[in-house]
Amino acid sequence: MTRYKVILEYDGTNLIGWQENRQGPSVQSVVKDAIEQFCGTRPDVVGAGRTDAGVHGLGMVAHFDVPGDYSAQTVMRALNFYLVNQPVSVLDCEIVPDDFNARFDCVARHYKYVILNRSASPVLQKNRVYWVPRKLDVDAMRCAATLLVGNHDFTSFRASECQAKSPIKTLDRIEITQSGDEIILEFSARSFLHHMVRNIVGTLTEIGLGKPYDITAILAARNRSAAGPTAPACGLYFVRADY
Repeated sequence: MTRYKVILEYDGTNLIGWQENRQGPSVQSVVKDAIEQFCGTRPDVVGAGRTDAGVHGLGMVAHFDVPGDYSAQTVMRALNFYLVNQPVSVLDCEIVPDDFNARFDCVARHYKYVILNRSASPVLQKNRVYWVPRKLDVDAMRCAATLLVGNHDFTSFRASECQAKSPIKTLDRIEITQSGDEIILEFSARSFLHHMVRNIVGTLTEIGLGKPYDITAILAARNRSAAGPTAPACGLYFVRADY
C-alpha cells in the first residue's frame, strides 16, 4: 500500500458536501469513484475538513491508500482524467508516510467567506457568493469580529446537530477586507464547530446592516437563538490546511 496526499479544488453547488452517503454525489464519493476507475480499489478518502452541501473548496487536503507504487504524478493525472466531467479537480499529489493523516495531523484550517454587496444580483458569481443588496457597514463588522478572536465558548454559533465534544474553540484570526463590491471574511483556527463560520458571518452581516447584536452578550448567552441567522453555504470556501 502507498499513501497519497492530494489537494482538491471543488465546486460544491451540486454536491451534498464532503461526506459520502446515499443522498447524492459528495466530494468524497466522486474522488472514490475516480480512484476505483483508476486502480480497481475503493479506499477511504480522509479529508482535512467536512464541508457542507454548497460549500466550495480551493485547497482541501485529503489522503488515501492504494495498492502498488504509482508515482504521485501518475495518480494525479489518472484521477483528473476520470474527474474531467466532475466538479472536483486534483491540484497536487504527493506520496506521504503511512502515518500521515489529513484530518488529525492538521494544525490549522483556513476558510474564507465572500459577500457580494451591491444592488444588482450576481450572474457570473451565482452560487459562489452571498448576495446582500443593502449597504453594509464594514467597519462595524470589523469591530464586532475582534471580539470573537481568541478562546471562547462558541455555543451561540454552533449548529444543533454539531457533534463536537466541546463548544470551546480558539479562533486565531478573522480578517475582513473589501475590494469593490466584494467583502471577504477570512477565518483561521485549528478546528471549527459545525456551521460556526456561517453563523458568525450571518451575525456580522446583521451588525453590518445596523442590527443591535452585542457579540459579548451573544457569547455569554451560550444559546444559538442569541446570535444571527446562518449565512448561506454558497459564499463559503475551504482555503487550505496547515500541517
